[in-house]
Amino acid sequence: MILVFGGTSDSLEICDKINKRSNLDYILSVTTNYGEDLARKIAKEVIVGKLSKEDMINFIKEKNIDKIIDATHPYAIEVSKNAMECAKELNLDYTRYERKSLIEEIAYENKYIVTSTEEACKIARENGNNIFIGTGSKNLPQIVDYIPDRNLIVRVLPTSEVILSCENLGLNADNIIAMKGPFSQEINEEFYKHYNIDIVITKESGIAGGFLEKVDACETLNIPVVIIQREMLPYPKVINDVNDIDQII
Repeated sequence: MILVFGGTSDSLEICDKINKRSNLDYILSVTTNYGEDLARKIAKEVIVGKLSKEDMINFIKEKNIDKIIDATHPYAIEVSKNAMECAKELNLDYTRYERKSLIEEIAYENKYIVTSTEEACKIARENGNNIFIGTGSKNLPQIVDYIPDRNLIVRVLPTSEVILSCENLGLNADNIIAMKGPFSQEINEEFYKHYNIDIVITKESGIAGGFLEKVDACETLNIPVVIIQREMLPYPKVINDVNDIDQII
């Protein structure tokens, strides 16, 4: 039995490939109701909710898991750390699917590469009043706390849970763009122009996350961009192409 840790469009592609192997069974783990809606269109068995390391160990033993495929979001660091520790302790095969980093491909000079949300907010606060937040909703409490005196435009998933969390942070309809991406460069440019954006904060989410399109839009409009770099973990086995999943299942 394979346990797939999901949360990205890539994880659904991986499950679709496993589906084509009639001799393989798997369980897809997601953390949100939105993720569950997408997961159940692909996977027969889905588990929903955040799992601690202890939860993972108990679940792995209960379901007789013998292989883990970690296809979580590049910034879901704690899940990956726990999954690796579980695999090591229980002597399971672990493979990390990691979206290829694209930072080295960015020629745009008006960029800041940082390693933390706090550092990103400090730079954005010093360089603009209208700040576009393209990092999703997970770090918004930190961002709102670090930048209390600027106009934040946040782009998040259009779910009631996420929008309510934004409103609870003091953001209103003027601050919230609730749309599902990824977005083209042209759409990003229109957003930046419409909201008179001075600077953009984003993560290096990879091709599937529309990362380059956000940066290219900044370059076209000569808007500085702050990129929060991924934390690099010592994964024992990594693949960067969904098609390579056939080699490890």
